[in-house]
Amino acid sequence: MSLQGKTAVITGSNSGIGLGVARELARAGADVVLNSFTDRDEDHALAAELAREFSVNAQYIQADMSKGADCRSLIEQAGACDILVNNAGIQHVAPIDAFPQDKWDAIIAINMNSNFHTMAAALPGMRASGWGRIVNIASAHGLTASPFKAAYVAAKHGVVGMTKTVALETAEDPITCNAICPGYVLTPLVEAQIPDTMEKYNMGREEVIKKVMLERQPSREFATVEQLGGTTVFLCSDAAAQITGTTLSVDGGWTAL
Repeated sequence: MSLQGKTAVITGSNSGIGLGVARELARAGADVVLNSFTDRDEDHALAAELAREFSVNAQYIQADMSKGADCRSLIEQAGACDILVNNAGIQHVAPIDAFPQDKWDAIIAINMNSNFHTMAAALPGMRASGWGRIVNIASAHGLTASPFKAAYVAAKHGVVGMTKTVALETAEDPITCNAICPGYVLTPLVEAQIPDTMEKYNMGREEVIKKVMLERQPSREFATVEQLGGTTVFLCSDAAAQITGTTLSVDGGWTAL
């Protein structure tokens, strides 16, 4: 599944799922543009490391995905965007009647509105070049719900709906738009939560993972960033040219329940 000659822009990609997706796209030969809201030496070093490891062009562009102008500027600064992966996201957990308004606004802006801005900015270039792939990293919470996650669930449902709309608008173009809906993924952020959860429930590592953290994931195994990256590469391949407007669940059976 060679993606040589293509440029991929991945939002929220200096760690976790986004970085895992960027690595697999680079492994497939795509030039990659990493992004986050920080502008540190280590962010730019990540891009340099990918360039060396996979012999591709790689750059890091700082952009705040809570700001529409930054989202659109990211696409412009990238210079080319054959593949767009919308991954940036944040989370906050609280009952809806106690949900802070600023947290609601930030989650909707970063998790959903950013997708609108980046897709709107990227599509003219994709149409002009005659090829494009959009992969929106949604969530199992884009297909189902959990209590205390009103903003996240609303945003991810919105991403799934936007994905379908854009797929219909581009159905006659050589452009596809799909959403991946992960369940729980083993990222550094999740890994860091395990010790505290072990202490809270007085359980060992494997027991707390299977009985507490992965209670809703029937496989009782985390998805990996490499698996999500591989799924993204597939959706960008010629084999997936007629897959558009759909969701691919990488959730160990969560949404089959």
